[in-house]
Amino acid sequence: MNFPKELKYTKDHEWVKIEDGVATIGITEFAQRELGDIVYVEVETVGETIAAGEVFGTVEAVKTVSDLFMPLEGEIIEFNEELESSPELVNESPYETGWMIKVRITGEIPEDELLSPEDYSELIGA
Repeated sequence: MNFPKELKYTKDHEWVKIEDGVATIGITEFAQRELGDIVYVEVETVGETIAAGEVFGTVEAVKTVSDLFMPLEGEIIEFNEELESSPELVNESPYETGWMIKVRITGEIPEDELLSPEDYSELIGA
């Protein structure tokens, strides 16, 4: 499995890329494999400030619906609109074209909650 070194990961199977006070967030390759074929991504929280640990949206797969948890506090400034017509991008390219939201970070970055690629790999037993 692929866990890009420049990203941080959460115990809820999201990934985070932080650049200039903005975090790009999606789900990991492990998460999309566990979910199966993704058929819908719903994020209705654009423009809202969400606390770390709160639900910011859902992802629907053929098998199940799963909540998406905010890994850090911030204002959701963008949703990947490509996912509206092509949710399968999350399966095909979870770390690139399958990203879900961009967030303007408003709180402290919870460094103790964000995992390195090695720690995340150990968490999932990869």
